[in-house]
Amino acid sequence: MSGRYYLETLGCPKNQVDSEKLAGLLAAEGYAPSASVADADLVVVNTCAFIEAARQESIDTVLALASERRSGSRLVVTGCLAERYGEELSAALPEVDLVAGFGVPITLGPAPRRPSFDLLELPRPPSGSPWAYLKVAEGCDRTCGFCAIPSFRGPQRSRTFDALAAEVEALGDSVQELVLVAQDLASWGLDRTASRHGRCLTPSTGDNRPVVELVRRLAAMVRRVRLLYLYPSSLDEVLIEAVVDSGVPYFDLSLQHVSRPHLRRMRRWGDGERFLGRIADIRRLAPEVALRSSFILGYPGESEGDHDELLAFLAEAQLDWAGFFSFSEEAGTHAAAAPEADRVPHELAMERLRECAEIQDAITAERRAALVGSRLEVMVDSRGQGRSYREAPEIDGVVHLPDTLVPGTFHVVEVTGAAASDLWAEPAS
Repeated sequence: MSGRYYLETLGCPKNQVDSEKLAGLLAAEGYAPSASVADADLVVVNTCAFIEAARQESIDTVLALASERRSGSRLVVTGCLAERYGEELSAALPEVDLVAGFGVPITLGPAPRRPSFDLLELPRPPSGSPWAYLKVAEGCDRTCGFCAIPSFRGPQRSRTFDALAAEVEALGDSVQELVLVAQDLASWGLDRTASRHGRCLTPSTGDNRPVVELVRRLAAMVRRVRLLYLYPSSLDEVLIEAVVDSGVPYFDLSLQHVSRPHLRRMRRWGDGERFLGRIADIRRLAPEVALRSSFILGYPGESEGDHDELLAFLAEAQLDWAGFFSFSEEAGTHAAAAPEADRVPHELAMERLRECAEIQDAITAERRAALVGSRLEVMVDSRGQGRSYREAPEIDGVVHLPDTLVPGTFHVVEVTGAAASDLWAEPAS
């Protein structure tokens, strides 16, 4: 049976990859995309459940689409929210025809069944963009105190290089940049080559790590390879060199905080001094490196002293980009059992977040302004907009370009202006 589908994606880049694979599966079954919910036979919402705000957005989106869909269509909820709260979600949302975990039923008949396919390994349709996310693994073996992902995405399950290479080929020659994503990217392949027990507690380093070879081999297939979400404990000189040698000296370090005792509460490795040392190592190898990180404010037990350490770290580290998030309590996590006395009031967490963002926004603006007058190689993402190696798609700033430059092409440009996170540039003469 053929029909038309409407697919709404919420959450992180990993969810975007999942949705592209679902779209490919639907197309293989004879379904065509619909630009309108009202014209679709099948409405699919790929949800996010990472934090409370994401869960609420997912529910609001489901309800909005339920009110817009035409009579007789089917509404399916999939993704993290469906996997984590399946039966509860079905009971709470009678508007939904099926809650399907990480699989979407293709039939529009009266009794759809959850399929048995492996979403991670579904074929993927060609990309219409010069860049694409490449999801190299699913799940996570770590036990960070704030994160519930392992409870519903399961332990780490790395894809083989052959499967990844085949997907890159399927994406087509138009893809010039691969953005590698996973819950624990630096541990790619370790679940295939080593015992799980203890390997996330002790840094794994050196040439023997599969991720180093992965970066090198993918860099031989496309012009740019970018890595997102690297744990600092896994970042040694060999991996740093592999990333730098790939031509994209961009490091997204998953730090979350810098106070040593507070990181222990979060069940995380490291401290500000070690992180600054790692950043200095990177800058010695690649002085023009771009650095990003993310931090959680208000995790139980965070003191004013912990917060002051973070403020001082931001000022000293001079990161190009940083994201700040207020703590969201997740059922089943270590943090959910924290004593009431350790709870940080939401208002205080938000105040701390604003203080961090104010410092970082000024640093980002200053570092962007310092690029005025310099020359950069940019890839044109779309008419009038592109990125250098310094900007990851969808999360960092962009480079505004003349509309005459063709998407998918590379150009050396001279930066003529900067405002906040964005740059303006013209082709270099």
